[in-house]
Amino acid sequence: MIAPASLEDRFAGCLLGLALGDACGAPYEGGPLERALWALLRLWTRQPLRWTDDTQMALGLAESLLEGQGFDPGRAAARWAREARWSRGYGSGTWRILSRIRQGEDRRAASKAVFPEGSFGNGAAMRSAPLGLYFHRMPDELARAAAEASAITHAHPLGVEGGVLMARAAALALADFFEPYGFLAALAEGCREAEFLRRLAWARAALERASGPREVREALGSGVKAQESVVTALYCFCRFSGDFDGMLAFIRSLKGDVDTIGAMAGALFGAKNGLGALPAPLLGKLEERARIEGVGRALYAARR
Repeated sequence: MIAPASLEDRFAGCLLGLALGDACGAPYEGGPLERALWALLRLWTRQPLRWTDDTQMALGLAESLLEGQGFDPGRAAARWAREARWSRGYGSGTWRILSRIRQGEDRRAASKAVFPEGSFGNGAAMRSAPLGLYFHRMPDELARAAAEASAITHAHPLGVEGGVLMARAAALALADFFEPYGFLAALAEGCREAEFLRRLAWARAALERASGPREVREALGSGVKAQESVVTALYCFCRFSGDFDGMLAFIRSLKGDVDTIGAMAGALFGAKNGLGALPAPLLGKLEERARIEGVGRALYAARR
């Protein structure tokens, strides 16, 4: 039984859970070459739990909210572009967009040049939890900000909806009462895209029969597309909402985009349960743990 956490601890727990899920999933993502490269980077940087672009961009978004006392897409885009490092494992499309922005190109033109129809990857969803925290009492502002933040790099309707869905999920996870079926139903009520609605309905039914990794992977997916990973993360969180280690083990068994599914599910776990429910041995090894916790507490102070 997890003891109730303060709202401040849950803000901090959300960002720490995101970073832990990301860092614990990164070594299991991709093929042998990608895993070997990540292992070498961990040795080189001497960081046992080193996070990826998922955490880098989520922190950048959170710090841009604090810097400007609210969301501004230009400020967020500029920070993301300034802080991007190839060694964090950025997707090639996002990297090209941010490189163009860094060179002075307008963010909308940069996104259109790289993805004329918009990207439907999960890169917007992986970083949107801070918006759920900051705007947790303002659902209309949350949806607007999440859509604008998503469109900077993932302007396809599915990419945008993935970002909005995860921001809404983070806000809902902060509620004093959590019930998984109601949680998924509430997310479906505000969802606009049929791809996500179908998967949300499947996830609710799958909770009743405790569907395993193979069934989840085949029905929901575990890839880099938003529609193939966002609801997967929601399912993992709902099924293991009180067991972080069990949740991570399940996510690893899905294969695919393990770090991003881990980041999304980890953020929701931390938002629901607080940092005290996260495994202390893992937190002790997490890169820049103090900074991440501090950003979470600063978000709480800004929006309490």
